[in-house]
Amino acid sequence: MAKKWNRRTVLKGMLGASAITVGLPILDCFLDANGTAFASGAPIPTRFGTWFWGCGINAARWFPEKVGSDFDIKDELRPIAPYKNKIDVFSGFNCILGGKPNLNHWSGIMATMTGACPLKGGMGSGTAEAPTLDCLVSDAIGSGSRFRSLEIACTGQAGVSYSMRAGSTVNASEVDPVSLYRRIYGSGFQDPNAAEFKPDPAIMLRQSVLSSVKDERARLMNSVGAVDRARVDQYFTSIREMEQQLGLMLQKPAPAQACVLPKEPAQVEEGPVWDVALKSHDVLGQLIVMALACNQTRVFNIALSTAASNLRKPGSAVSFHELTHEEPIDETLGYQPESTFFMEKSMSAFASMLSMLDAVKEGDGTLLDHSLVLATSESNYAKLHSIDSLPIMVAGTAGGRWKSGLHINGKGEPSSRVGLTIQQALGMPVGNWGIDAMATSKPITEVLRT
Repeated sequence: MAKKWNRRTVLKGMLGASAITVGLPILDCFLDANGTAFASGAPIPTRFGTWFWGCGINAARWFPEKVGSDFDIKDELRPIAPYKNKIDVFSGFNCILGGKPNLNHWSGIMATMTGACPLKGGMGSGTAEAPTLDCLVSDAIGSGSRFRSLEIACTGQAGVSYSMRAGSTVNASEVDPVSLYRRIYGSGFQDPNAAEFKPDPAIMLRQSVLSSVKDERARLMNSVGAVDRARVDQYFTSIREMEQQLGLMLQKPAPAQACVLPKEPAQVEEGPVWDVALKSHDVLGQLIVMALACNQTRVFNIALSTAASNLRKPGSAVSFHELTHEEPIDETLGYQPESTFFMEKSMSAFASMLSMLDAVKEGDGTLLDHSLVLATSESNYAKLHSIDSLPIMVAGTAGGRWKSGLHINGKGEPSSRVGLTIQQALGMPVGNWGIDAMATSKPITEVLRT
């Protein structure tokens, strides 16, 4: 009789049984005399993250006029002005449908994140035609850390995530700071400064059990259909990640006097009210920054809101998304003032994340300097669901491999060029990326340092 598989039950049991540990931040004593690499010669690790906000921008108030360096800062982009020299702004990079439908609030983000326009769309029901960029990057740079990636959503909805292997299954987001804290800094924490280190026998046994389950992969893959095969492949990807985590937990951490268990955050209110979402963003974001600094992960994804943004002001029942379609344009201002509130505040939240990353000193720079953070939205002008000239920014320099402080105009070329360039800057051997009309072999050479 064929064995019955219950993917959720297996994952729940394994995740529930997993011990947790914490690694080390990068200390000066680990570095060479110049502060640009470890004493062993290994470079300071590069991190990658995505930061998403829904319902786009007012193009005339967001995109700079001047191309190249020393670009002008428009009103909606004003909050990122302190980081102008550490950020690139991209205009004129489009979601090119190539005959596929414009799936409102879905095509734009999937085109940028997967290099492919999807065939089915909508938050919670949309599909990805290929793995999202963060998954590809985590495969390349994430295997040396406990978590291939960490995802957070700021409106209290775990299903709000733009990280997908393919199909309709997302890498679910953490929404509760306490849960995220305990996941990273839980009861299995090993003090790196302890005189003795004894691997937990239960961890060794668990690693053996996981390996034996992994051995059944070929038989299972041959017994299911194409849809289940994709799900099983994602399941075994999780198994591989857990095996790597357990392997790291069997190694004694190096001493680090500065690695102190952070204080557990207080419980926070959850929901799409702007003030609540912003507080969640800052508390969750700080935990992500600590996880990066302690090398618990090298890849992260932050969703400020849903694509059809459900953010709203305190006391209001009308969401940002509804406002973009129903609010009249102020004839004097030339834009929708209530909608624009959320556009401007979204940029303030992104600036807050940049501030947290830039505050962590690392070698001769900061955590932001050793990162690349892709920030984007699914629309240009949400009122019309426009997907030309998607708003895109990349912050950081990937440890000196990326030129910042530029405004680049793509002149109508696919937004997948940004993703291809990111992969090349991170050292991934990728010569082309994307599918159909979004396919490209042209990196944005202006931002690449050779």
